[in-house]
Amino acid sequence: MKKITRREALKIAALAGGSVLLPVALQNRGYAQRTDERVEPFTLAFHTPPVLNPVRSDSTTDYYQMTLQRANVEILPGRTTEIWGYNGTFPGPTIKQRQNRQSVVRFINNVGVPTSAHLHGMASLPQYDGYAEDLIPQGYYKDYTYPNPTAATLWYHDHALGQTSVNVYRGLAGMYIVQDDNELNLPLPKDDYDIPLIIQDKIFASNGSLIFDDQAQHGLMGDVITVNGVPWPRMEVANRKYRFRVLNTSVSRSYKLALSTGDDLIVIGTDAGLMSAPVNTRDMRIGMAERYDLIIDFSRYSIGTQVVLQNLGPPNNDNTGNTNKIMRFDVVRSESDNSSIPSTLRNIQFIPESSAVRTRDFTFEQGGNPLWVINGNGWDRNAIDANPQLEEVEIWRLHNNSGLWFHPVHLHLIDAQILDRNGQPPFAYERGLKDVFYVGENETVRIIGRFRPQIGKYMYHCHNMVHEDHDMMRQFEVGQGGIDPLSAPAQPLPAPAL
Repeated sequence: MKKITRREALKIAALAGGSVLLPVALQNRGYAQRTDERVEPFTLAFHTPPVLNPVRSDSTTDYYQMTLQRANVEILPGRTTEIWGYNGTFPGPTIKQRQNRQSVVRFINNVGVPTSAHLHGMASLPQYDGYAEDLIPQGYYKDYTYPNPTAATLWYHDHALGQTSVNVYRGLAGMYIVQDDNELNLPLPKDDYDIPLIIQDKIFASNGSLIFDDQAQHGLMGDVITVNGVPWPRMEVANRKYRFRVLNTSVSRSYKLALSTGDDLIVIGTDAGLMSAPVNTRDMRIGMAERYDLIIDFSRYSIGTQVVLQNLGPPNNDNTGNTNKIMRFDVVRSESDNSSIPSTLRNIQFIPESSAVRTRDFTFEQGGNPLWVINGNGWDRNAIDANPQLEEVEIWRLHNNSGLWFHPVHLHLIDAQILDRNGQPPFAYERGLKDVFYVGENETVRIIGRFRPQIGKYMYHCHNMVHEDHDMMRQFEVGQGGIDPLSAPAQPLPAPAL
């Protein structure tokens, strides 16, 4: 009965959005050609999401408020699309915060379906982590407290049980940036030259409405690539260095980024913040929910040069149509540039394998009912797969025995590092601290991490959100006696002042 209830909840959520969740048999994907006729790549202007200001601040804390609501916006030229957005925008506004300065973020649900707010990458207490069954119903609100212990590019998104893929696809995602003195004192590009790139693919009907097609609960592959909510945008840049914080919020699509000129991307950060040193690479893979900070140096190009950020199409994605391109940079002006890329970015204390007290194995695979499982099991809030003690170090072996799909695996709470992939070293640009680990086709990825700073129950799951919803999500518990994730339930409106 539990599984039926979850499937029904997913269908109800989709239907509530004002467009129909069509059977796959009725979706012959002819929309792929029609969309190309409606949107010419690189004709729409690049857009940067606004920065959200706190409603008030005191000596220790900034207080923010966001309302989840529906809005009709123009994504395709001349057509309107209903989105579900934080403050009615897609993506939601960016929050910028300083390390160790506390945030309290109030999420008010006026979108019409249950939601749960997860700040991905934050070491939150269990009751503020966006536990999948800790729902905010329509007409309710919840205040989440975030400690911001680490400087990194994070993101907030919906995490409602069984309907995360639908809710995020319709727009419930945004960036959250934490900075510290070390990063701010480095001569990296700053301010107007430090820019979010939030990538998500979408499918549109001829009237502009969104189509949710998860291909019989396997994955959603859109034929329109949006950046910050704009299809294939064109960004005018100066001939200088820019920092781009790249976030993949796609439901099921991974990307392989490269510049059309063949020049290097300079990777300076991973999910959990700056790397120890920059890494140059001609191309790089980014799975769902992964974040990479890149420097692109446009000073090597003359005025008038056009540089396309390409998608070389990793395996087991629908690499057709214009999905081989993401956006274009047009070098249109000269500017002085006092930024530089230091050879050392920060000191990262990597964990030696000898520190691990145990190794655990987790197999991510297609199952019967539910469809996607971990070690043969789907979601069960009463089950605990691992119980490391606070500050213990463990090695987790993440197995994917199929050649037909990949699984970006996300561990809540902790940052970890990749030891190897099928016994080989990770890509150079992956050798930082991360919370999402791309487990490719027929791969075993070993990761090592220290379980801190909180005790309690936390989820881990595939970040193909269709897999997560059906049913590739489980949980671990750090220590004993942690706060119940359901101990701070949402409250009915009206809400008191923050």
